[in-house]
Amino acid sequence: MKALIGRKIGMTRVFDADGRQVAVTVLQAGPCVVVQRKRVDRDGYEAAQLGFEPCKPSRATRAAIGHAKTAGQGPFRVLREVPLEPGEDPKPGDTVTAAIFSKGEFVDVTGVTKGRGFQGVMRRHGMAGQPASHGHTMHRRPGSVGMRELPGHILKNKRMPGHMGHVRVTVQHLRAVDVRPEDHLLLVHGAVPGPVGGLVMIRRSIKKAAKET
Repeated sequence: MKALIGRKIGMTRVFDADGRQVAVTVLQAGPCVVVQRKRVDRDGYEAAQLGFEPCKPSRATRAAIGHAKTAGQGPFRVLREVPLEPGEDPKPGDTVTAAIFSKGEFVDVTGVTKGRGFQGVMRRHGMAGQPASHGHTMHRRPGSVGMRELPGHILKNKRMPGHMGHVRVTVQHLRAVDVRPEDHLLLVHGAVPGPVGGLVMIRRSIKKAAKET
C-alpha cells in the first residue's frame, strides 16, 4: 500500500549533494490509520480505508464514531480508500506513515486547486485580449465566439468566461527529494496543486511503476 493522506505545508528549497538548489514542496504525509478493510468476497474489491486527522467525538456523528471503533481510534476528519497491492493484508488499527516512501522515489500527488471564482478569458485561458488603444471598446472581451447561419450556435468546448479553479488535479512523477518519517514529512521536487493547508493524496507513481516492471 503505497498511498497516504496528507496536507500541503508550503514550498522551500534544499541543497542536493552537489550543492545545487532544489525547489521542493513540503507535505505532511500521514500518519494514517487503517479504519476498514475491503475484501473481494464481501465487497467485490481489495482496498483499505485510511483515516487521517483524529477529531473529538463531540464533533463527529455517532455513525462515524461507531465506524472508527474497529480501528480502536478516531473518529477521523478525513476517510479515503486506497487500492492494495497483491499480497498486502493490513489490519484495522495499523498505522501507515511516510516510511512507505523512499528517497528518490517518484510519487503522484492529487489535490484541489485554488478557487479563483468567475474569471474572464484573459485570466482563465491566457488570451491576449483586444487592443487597448483609444477608440476600442472591447479591451478584455473574447471577441467572436461562433458563426452566423451555420451552425448557428456556439460550438461545444469553446473557451469562454466562467468558473476558474477548485478542481481536482493530479500532478504526476514528482521525485521524493527527502523522506522524514519521524516528522511525518515528505519533500517532493516541484509544485503541488492547492493552497497551503490543502488536503492532498500521495501515491506511488503509477506510470513510472508500470514502466519499471
